[in-house]
Amino acid sequence: MKTIPLLLFSLLLAGLPAAAEDRPNFVFLLVDDLGWGDFGCYGAEFYETPNIDKLADQGMIFSNAYAACTVCSPSRAAILTGCYPARIHLTDWIKGHVRPRAPLAVPDWNMRIDHERVVLPEALKEGGYSTGFFGKWHLMPIDAEDFEEHYPTDHGFDLNVGGREWGQPKGPGKYFSPFGMPNLDDGEKGDYLTDKLTDAALDYLDEQSKAENPFLLYFSYYTLHGPIMAPPELVKKYQEKAKGFDNKKNELLNPKRAGMVESLDNSVGRLMAKLEELGIADNTVVILTGDNGGDYPETSGGLRDYKAFSHEGGVREPFVVRWPGEIQAGSSSDVPVIGTDFYPTLLKMAGLPARPDEHCDGLNLTPLLKGEVEDLDRDTLYWHYPHYHRTKPYGAVREGDWKLIEFFEDGALELFDLANDPSESKNLAEEKPELAQRLLKKMQDWRKSVDAQMMTPNPKHVPKKK
Repeated sequence: MKTIPLLLFSLLLAGLPAAAEDRPNFVFLLVDDLGWGDFGCYGAEFYETPNIDKLADQGMIFSNAYAACTVCSPSRAAILTGCYPARIHLTDWIKGHVRPRAPLAVPDWNMRIDHERVVLPEALKEGGYSTGFFGKWHLMPIDAEDFEEHYPTDHGFDLNVGGREWGQPKGPGKYFSPFGMPNLDDGEKGDYLTDKLTDAALDYLDEQSKAENPFLLYFSYYTLHGPIMAPPELVKKYQEKAKGFDNKKNELLNPKRAGMVESLDNSVGRLMAKLEELGIADNTVVILTGDNGGDYPETSGGLRDYKAFSHEGGVREPFVVRWPGEIQAGSSSDVPVIGTDFYPTLLKMAGLPARPDEHCDGLNLTPLLKGEVEDLDRDTLYWHYPHYHRTKPYGAVREGDWKLIEFFEDGALELFDLANDPSESKNLAEEKPELAQRLLKKMQDWRKSVDAQMMTPNPKHVPKKK
C-alpha cells in the first residue's frame, strides 16, 4: 500500500490543499466529434493511433464512458461545471438550430456558463494551480450583450490560445494558416491548426515546468470537427491505404479524416514526449476523451447512429486516463461514467476539497481508477435534449444495462438491453412495459429534481401535408 507523507495526510484531513510538490499536474485532452471507434485501442484498423494506444496501455481505458450530451457546447459545459446540462439549462450547441414550424417550441435555454458558478479551472486556481486553455471554446452567447464576458479567461483560465465563439475553424484558411484565433501565431502558409495549437501547448509546458505551481493544461481540439481537412502528405498516405483495404468493421475510409486522426495522434505523442523531456511525466495526470460522437455513422465502432442522435453512437466516448503510480498500467473498466465526473475527480487528485454545491452531478472516480472499488455508488445516468437536430427532441436514462429513450413529440419509448444489444437493434418497450414505465417515471422525477426545461406546444406549428 502506498504511504502518504505525514504533512500531506494532515493537510488532507484538514481540508487544505497539499503542497505544490505533492500535487499532480493535469493535461486534459478533449477531442471534438470523436467517434467511439476512432482509435486503435477501441478497434480502429484503418485509422492509425500508436501514441494514443500507448497512452491507453499506460493507464486505464473505459468501455462505457459517456459525454453529457450528443452535441458539443452542453457536454463541454458539463465537464467544466460538474453539472448535467439540464441543471444549468445549457442544453444545445450554441446557438442551436431553429425550427419555427416544428410541433414543439424550444425553451429559452442558456447560452453561457453563469459567472456565479465556480467552474473547474477556477476551483483549481483557488487551490494554487496555473491554468491554460488551448483550442475550441464554443461557450459564448454569440448575439448577447455580455458576449465579451465569456472567454476562457473569464471562467478561470490564465491563458487562452484559440478559444472564441466558433464551434469549428472559420478563419481564412480553416484548418490551414491563417487561423484568425486569439493568441495563436498564424505561422506560415500551409501550417496546420492541430500542429500550431500543439506548438503553443508545448511552449506552455516549457514555461510551467519552471514554475512552482502545478498546472492544468486544458487542450480542447478543434479536430475532428469539419471542415474535414488534413495535411496533404497524410491524405496521400490514407488514399493509398484505402486501396484494397479489407473493411471488415465498416470503418469510414475517408483519407482526409484519417489524416486528421493521425495528426491528433501525433499531437498526443508530442505532448507525452515533452512531459518526459521536462521530467514531469510521472507527476502529470493525462486524460483523453471526446465531447460527442463522430459526425459519420461509420465512426461509431458498431454502435447505433452518430453525433446528435439519441442512440449510443452519439454519446458514448473513448476515455483514457494515465496516472503514474496510481493507476495500474493496462487496466480497463466497464463501469458507466460521464463528463460531469471530471470536476470532482480532478479536485480529489489535486488534494483539494470537494465542492458538492458546484459539481452537483459528478462523482469522484479516483477509487475506481486506483482499483480500490469495482463499481460506483450510482446506477443511473441521464440525458435531456429539448431541441431539434438530426433526431427529434428526447430524454434518455441508463440504469445498469437498461437504456430508455423518450421522444417528446409523441411520447414514443425505446427500451434497450445494452449488455446483450449494444447496437440498440431491438426495442423492448412493448415486451417489457412495466420496466419501461418505471424508468420513464424515474427520468421524469429526475427532470423535476434538476428543474429541467421542458418543451411546449408550438402555436406556429404547421403540420406536414399527407
